[in-house]
Amino acid sequence: MGNGVQEGSVRLREDAEPVLSGAASAKRDHRQVLSSLLSGALAGALAKTAVAPLDRTKIIFQVSSKRFSAKEAFRLLYFTYLNEGFLSLWRGNSATMVRVIPYAAIQFSAHEEYKRVLGHYYGFRGEALPPWPRLLAGALAGTTAASLTYPLDLVRARMAVTPKEMYGNIFHVFIRISREEGLKTLYFGFIPTVLGVIPYAGLSFFTYESLKSLHREYSGRPQPYPFERMVFGACAGLIGQSASYPLDVVRRRMQTAGVTGHQHGSILSTLRSIVREEGAVRGLYKGLSMNWLKGPIAVGISFTTFDLMQILLRRLQS
Repeated sequence: MGNGVQEGSVRLREDAEPVLSGAASAKRDHRQVLSSLLSGALAGALAKTAVAPLDRTKIIFQVSSKRFSAKEAFRLLYFTYLNEGFLSLWRGNSATMVRVIPYAAIQFSAHEEYKRVLGHYYGFRGEALPPWPRLLAGALAGTTAASLTYPLDLVRARMAVTPKEMYGNIFHVFIRISREEGLKTLYFGFIPTVLGVIPYAGLSFFTYESLKSLHREYSGRPQPYPFERMVFGACAGLIGQSASYPLDVVRRRMQTAGVTGHQHGSILSTLRSIVREEGAVRGLYKGLSMNWLKGPIAVGISFTTFDLMQILLRRLQS
C-alpha cells in the first residue's frame, strides 16, 4: 500500500498547483473543495468514533469536582459498561458525529484554502508555507470550523454528562435548552472555545505540516508512508492539546453548568472557581493524561485518513 500511495503522490504532490486556464482552474478549485470536505468528514468521523469512550469519560471528569486518576477513569468506564451496557460507552457519539463531520470537513477544507491564499500572498505558490503562515493557516481553519458548529459541541457535551432519561436525542437537547435556559445558552462557552482552538488547531496543523516537510527534506521521498503520517499526527495532537487544555476544561464547565449544578459565569469567574476549589494543576489539567492517550490516536487517525483520501480522490479524478 505504501508504494502504491507513494507512486501516486509523486505525480500528485499535495501542494502542487499547475497553471490552468480560468474555466479549468475554477473547475479544479471546485473539485478540490469537494474533495477536502469529503476527506475531512471521513477523517473526523473515524477519529472521534475510535476514541469516543475515552472522550466521554474525560468530559465527565472535567465538569465535576471529582479528582482524576487513570484508575478512577477506567473504573468509571467499567461501571458504565456494567450498569448501562457496552453501547452506552458511545453515548453522545451521535451528537459528536453531527458536530464532528461538519466540523472536520470545514476545518480541513478551510485549511487547504487558507494555505492556498496565504501561499499566494507570501509568494510561495506550489511550495510548502514558511512557519508563521503555516501556523496562521491552522489557527484560522480551526476558528472557522468552531464558529460554524459550536452549538453542536455544546449539545454533545450535555449528552455526555447526563443520564439518557434527561435528554432523549439531539433535538430534545436543543428544545429543552431553548425553553429552559434560553437560546443564548447554545453559545455559552464560545469564547474559551475559540481561545483554545487557536493554539490547538494552529499548533496541530503546524506540527503535522512541519514534520511532513522535514521528512521530505531528509528522507528524499515526496510523501511519508501511512504509519509515518500516524506518528506525525500523534505528535501534532500531543502538542496541540497540551497547549490548549486548560481552556478546554473551562469551556466544558461553562457548557454543562445548567445540568451539573455549577453557576453560569464568565471565563474568568469559571477559571477562578476551578482554581479555588480544585487547585491550578489538578483542576485545569484534570484528565490531561487521558488526553495524552486518546488525543494522539484521534489526531493521528484524522490527519492520516485525510491525506490518504485526498491522494486517492486525486488519483481517481486523474
